[in-house]
Amino acid sequence: MHWLPLTVIALIILRLVAQLTLEALNRGEVRRNAAQRPAALVDVMDEATYAKSVEYTLAKSRFAAFETVFEVGVLLVLLFSGVLPWLWEKFNALSPGAAWSGALFLVATMILMGLPGLPLAWWAQFRLEERFGFNKSTLGLWVTDQIKSTLLGLAIGFPIAWGLLALVGWVGTYWWVWGFVLLFGFQMLMLVLYPKLIMPLFNKLTPLPEGEMKNRLIALSDRTGFKAQTIEVMDGSKRSAHSNAFFTGFGRFRRIVLFDTLMNQLAQDELEAVLAHEIGHYKRGHIPKRLVTVALMQLVAFAVIAWLANAPWFNAAFGLPPAMLAPTFLLFGLLGGLVTFWFAPLGNRTSRKHEYEADAFAKNAMGSSVPMIGALRKLSQKNLSNLTPHPLYSAVYYSHPTLVERERALVS
Repeated sequence: MHWLPLTVIALIILRLVAQLTLEALNRGEVRRNAAQRPAALVDVMDEATYAKSVEYTLAKSRFAAFETVFEVGVLLVLLFSGVLPWLWEKFNALSPGAAWSGALFLVATMILMGLPGLPLAWWAQFRLEERFGFNKSTLGLWVTDQIKSTLLGLAIGFPIAWGLLALVGWVGTYWWVWGFVLLFGFQMLMLVLYPKLIMPLFNKLTPLPEGEMKNRLIALSDRTGFKAQTIEVMDGSKRSAHSNAFFTGFGRFRRIVLFDTLMNQLAQDELEAVLAHEIGHYKRGHIPKRLVTVALMQLVAFAVIAWLANAPWFNAAFGLPPAMLAPTFLLFGLLGGLVTFWFAPLGNRTSRKHEYEADAFAKNAMGSSVPMIGALRKLSQKNLSNLTPHPLYSAVYYSHPTLVERERALVS
């Protein structure tokens, strides 16, 4: 057997063992703390809510472990059953070597890859989330969402994939540089277009009603120099009881989006503090920093894809024709996570640093840490957050500090 498939199998097993070990460690940590609620959490959750959050965390962890094993099985079948070479032959035969047939192969294969996971997605929504009172969706809405997502993936993914593959014939050797420019430019465009064109296909966005709440948020926006063009409320409650807030776009296209669930869960000063936190990300330059990081990673990824496409052993190791870019893109997408998984703690460390900075900004903007702490506690209660994750699990999977860590930083 070729050395590359053996290496890939070893990496798959190594990552699987790490993921299952982390889930087991986290469950053990949660159970240990469930036996006696830590003193730091006594004022955060009452005993009944804490017990429910423990049960929710354990249920999600068991499901995540099963889902991980299932996804590994699907990946192994895709890589070593011969299905990818078969699909390539079918799509490439439509127009051998053409960019459009290669793009169709990429997009169709990605859509087909998602089909085995649909029963698990249904179970997570209508069994696990339903059990703990979070699911607000209906089967009809869920099915409609899946269809819309698939059609959008085809409508957006095919032109982008075609453009990337066609670049080889247009610009030659350094196609990957222009490929990066094309993809990153498209992503910047989507920051503006997504809330205007894509989000309304799934959710209703309405301007925040006139009144005291809007006046407070606009005043906060003005005094912090954010100058948002609009504040909108999204009907997230038609799918889930979970809550969130975010801003999207840049420059004069900035807009703040609040989930209606968030509006119902928080007091006015707490909601103001959450918005101040989001503004803090902008004012501290976190968004440009993240964009630069993403751009550098994508540029490196394109360079690696170009190198692998020219390596006669890469595609061939999985039964796909060498020097064909579409299969290389697909294999890179399938295998990239085997490497990037191990770097997740580095990215999360930076993200947590940004969260601390945004919390500090919110504290200063509000003149007190009380509203932000109150908001964090209520969000943890309403979302049944895991308040006692294992440190290793948190390092790999948590982009935000835990509630206890954030409170400690806010009062220091």
